[in-house]
Amino acid sequence: MLEMLKHAHSGFRWIVLILLLVTIFNAFKKRKGNQVWSDGDQKLALYTFISTHIQLLLGLILYFISPYVTFDMADKLSRFYSVEHISLMVIGIALITVGYIKAKKAAEGKKAKTIFTFFLIGLILILLRIPWPGMGLGANWF
Repeated sequence: MLEMLKHAHSGFRWIVLILLLVTIFNAFKKRKGNQVWSDGDQKLALYTFISTHIQLLLGLILYFISPYVTFDMADKLSRFYSVEHISLMVIGIALITVGYIKAKKAAEGKKAKTIFTFFLIGLILILLRIPWPGMGLGANWF
């Protein structure tokens, strides 16, 4: 079960990253072009919001069953998975959540800016602590 969850979590990150990039690009385009934030734009933001929460749920399950989470701060691998990875992922997804909720309530001209700002900061934090291959953390591309 652990291996299946690891592959699901690792593979699903690509869907999350693609949705984040598309949503951020869309919000940037709408903001720069002073275009109206449509129902389709809101649905894209919603799907991105939902995908980040599915990824978080998979990650939390892994957090509690993974042998990498031992809270041994002297060990780079354990420290990364026990503290660094989960902290930045939770903060990044929290920012995406706040941005989505604020955008839903925002005035028409502020929706794209709100999505752009919060989703971009969330994406940056997420990218900083994804265990990319080559970091020496036992991670693969999928």
